[in-house]
Amino acid sequence: MSEINWAALQQAAKNAAAQAYAPYSKFPVGVAVLASSGKIYSGCNVENASYGGTICAERNAIAAAVVAGERAFDALMVYTPQEMLTPPCGICRQVIAEFFTPDSPVASCNHLGQQQSWTLAELLPSAFTPTYLANSTKVGA
Repeated sequence: MSEINWAALQQAAKNAAAQAYAPYSKFPVGVAVLASSGKIYSGCNVENASYGGTICAERNAIAAAVVAGERAFDALMVYTPQEMLTPPCGICRQVIAEFFTPDSPVASCNHLGQQQSWTLAELLPSAFTPTYLANSTKVGA
C-alpha cells in the first residue's frame, strides 16, 4: 500500500473539479485516486443533456487510471466547492468496489479544507465484487 498524501489528493481533486462540465446541475465534482503504484489520477464530472449519459468524476478518475494500466488502488478523494461533504453516489460506489478493497479509505473534502473519511465497506456493505463472485456457489454446479 502506498503512503497516502491526503494534501496531494485534495489538490488533484480540486484541480479536476475546476474542469468539470456541469451546466445542468451546477455541481462540479473532482476526484483523485491513489493507485497502488503511487501515482495519482484525477477525473471530473461530465454532464449531458441526456442525464443517463452523464459520467461521474469517480468513474472518470478510475477509468483514466485503468487506461494507464492500473488495476489496484489505495485511496479516493472527492472534492466539491460547497460546504456539504459529499460521498460517491451508488453507481460510483459499485465501480470503486471493483478496484478497491473493503478497508480502502474513501474521503470527501470541500473548499473550507474540511474532510471526512469512510471505508469502502462503510459506504457499500456486502458489495457485489469479483471476490464475491469467485467465492459464490455456481447455479447448476
